[in-house]
Amino acid sequence: MNSLIAFFLIGGTLMSALAVLGIIRLPDMYSRLHATTKSTTLGVIMIMTGAFLYFWYVDGLIETNLLLGAFFILLTAPVSSHLLSRSAFHSDVKPYKLTVLNDLKRDESLPDDTDEPDRP
Repeated sequence: MNSLIAFFLIGGTLMSALAVLGIIRLPDMYSRLHATTKSTTLGVIMIMTGAFLYFWYVDGLIETNLLLGAFFILLTAPVSSHLLSRSAFHSDVKPYKLTVLNDLKRDESLPDDTDEPDRP
């Protein structure tokens, strides 16, 4: 059981360290946000699971606060990341210059009536 607890704690720490590398190394806001949200969410959930197992195994306590905290982080981190990326997109934060596809780009120009044929 100690090795399982150590796995969760060390794995969570490594995932959080990976998030730091994502912030430092990735080129633009969108990819940084993606890397930090994914790895930080998994890292914090792994650390909280390891702490839950530790308290359950060593002290005989069932700390539901840790499980609720992990659940709410799992629920709120992707949503907040999505909202941050949408607000950055609508604030015209430019992606990295090698980004090719932009599916959210909207054509905000008025429709041109000259392209349609005349109707009787």
